[in-house]
Amino acid sequence: MKILVLRFSSIGDIVLTTPVVRALAQQVPGAEVHYATKPGYRGLLEANPYITKVHCLAGSLGELVKELKAERFDYIIDLHNNLRTRLIKLQLGVTSNSFDKLNWQKWLLVNFKVDKLPRVHIVQRYLEAAAPLGVKDDKRGLDYFIPENQEVDLATLPPAFQRGYVAVAIGAQHATKRLPVEKLIELCGKLSRPIVLLGGPEDESIGHVIQQAFETQAAVQAPANVVPSNPYYFPTNPPNTLLIHNGCGRYSLHQSASLLRQAQFVVSHDTGLMHIAAAFGKEIFSVWGNTVPAFGMYPYRTEFKVLEVPGLSCRPCSKIGFAKCPQGHFKCMRDQALDLELPPSRDGR
Repeated sequence: MKILVLRFSSIGDIVLTTPVVRALAQQVPGAEVHYATKPGYRGLLEANPYITKVHCLAGSLGELVKELKAERFDYIIDLHNNLRTRLIKLQLGVTSNSFDKLNWQKWLLVNFKVDKLPRVHIVQRYLEAAAPLGVKDDKRGLDYFIPENQEVDLATLPPAFQRGYVAVAIGAQHATKRLPVEKLIELCGKLSRPIVLLGGPEDESIGHVIQQAFETQAAVQAPANVVPSNPYYFPTNPPNTLLIHNGCGRYSLHQSASLLRQAQFVVSHDTGLMHIAAAFGKEIFSVWGNTVPAFGMYPYRTEFKVLEVPGLSCRPCSKIGFAKCPQGHFKCMRDQALDLELPPSRDGR
């Protein structure tokens, strides 16, 4: 059975579709799974062993439809459910099913703060779209596959980082999903251990500002008592200086994923790297601003703690994000307490 999965963006959303791809490949007899996306996300999918072929919207929609028609698919699973994917399904004329975006429920929550959203993760709604093919949740969580040549050898990091570090993903597509730089510095100051900052080229300058804030100790190997053997230990009075490695813009997405996988734990905004960290089962501090976990896109099947400002009458102000706070005060991020005290770990340490 030849199956087409549709999801054009973005990094986090595509990673969240991986349980569906895996289930289709493993649970549908004779399944051949194809995936249609944008060219920028091809690399996310080509390393996935459950995907037979990736198709990209590189030119016009008509060109992609022509390419897809030649494949003669038996079934389409639409995990994007927008105008373009509806046009593709119409022109292919193949039996299909789409996931429920819960648009009106999100609209009520954003505009009137009326919460009618089901307490269901988006992965479960993705899986429901594949249910007509007999697919069930295998409860194995998300997948992320790193090509061997993209793995980061920790020996390439400064010596202090080779003994352990925290990964802090400082980026996000929209400004209202990112902590201001002064809050990022405050957050890093509470970690009291080597920190690898991760993000894209657009985050490099912010990473440099954070690094400069702790530069007095940045080039010095931390003494043993600054890097305790227990990765979940936080000193009562953290030191004023830290070791910061600014990896923003220096690593590819796969290399950033490798650094997430090897981190002791992860701090991240509501963004793609958060979901990649979840795919590796990392413990996550998940920082939320204008969006809320109730939208169903919190870290999936891994331990996490939500950092947010509860009770704000203006929150959520968007299901996606803005370039600046619509109210002007940005309290959802500026008023963050950034409580980083972890619950007991799995082994009781």
